[in-house]
Amino acid sequence: MLLLCWPNAMIQKWFKTLLYVKLLSNWIRLAVRLGSSMRRVMVSLRPWLKRGYQRIGENITKGVPDMHEAIDCYKELKQGMYGALGKPMEGCNQWPHYPPNFKELMEEYISLCTEVSRKIMRGIALALGGSPDEFEGERGGDAFWVMRLIGYPGASTANGKCTSENDIGCGAHTDYGLLTLVNQDENITALQVRNQAGEWISAPPNPGTFVCNIGDMLKILSNGLYESTLHRVINKSQTYRVCVAFFYEPNYDAAVEPLEVCVRKRGGTRKFEKAVYGEHLVSKVQTNFVT
Repeated sequence: MLLLCWPNAMIQKWFKTLLYVKLLSNWIRLAVRLGSSMRRVMVSLRPWLKRGYQRIGENITKGVPDMHEAIDCYKELKQGMYGALGKPMEGCNQWPHYPPNFKELMEEYISLCTEVSRKIMRGIALALGGSPDEFEGERGGDAFWVMRLIGYPGASTANGKCTSENDIGCGAHTDYGLLTLVNQDENITALQVRNQAGEWISAPPNPGTFVCNIGDMLKILSNGLYESTLHRVINKSQTYRVCVAFFYEPNYDAAVEPLEVCVRKRGGTRKFEKAVYGEHLVSKVQTNFVT
């Protein structure tokens, strides 16, 4: 997980991005209240690729249903764009017709998050000792992305005691790509991160900021100098919690392997084999949903 300081030139766009998150958070609550009529519209036709609405318990982590619902969208891939590699992920996102302008608002937010993420990756490249463009070109010049608007129901109670330990909002996992920008409700602490001692610690929301998780592909590229963040969500509050997660990824067809500068920092040892991002993504997504 990263803590980041921003130059003044980023401030205006930063706050515009956060404003979009506030609007999206309100709208996902509205989407949930609309009930089954909206949910029928948004459910994906493909059994394991859930573009659109996802019901509570439909997402699974390590075989266990997660207690959240979500609106999922992926960067759209045209038919034949990546041949057989891209075929499993081809298709269009499913947007709700209400609230009005939902699609346009999300697309603008995605554009803003993409720009912020690209700037973060340039900084990470410099920190690793490489050029600022290490994650452009064939690695990330046409970056894939995933967006999830996630709603976590409030904790149930029995005899006045919280029972949410048995209802994990999202089980322990690492993210698949380069990095994730996480916006959380500001008044609910539910995100937990495992530290180097193996302890679960809270990542409380900090108004006006993102939590930034490192993903599996950045772990490979950095040759293990950066660790992908193992995290989970347990909403112990009785209040419905909203999180908007933007996943910034390599090019869909990128062959990801340790950067030479990072290999040198490890004494010439390559700690990871080459991985094709699209194959990695599909292998993960195919096991993520109840079918």
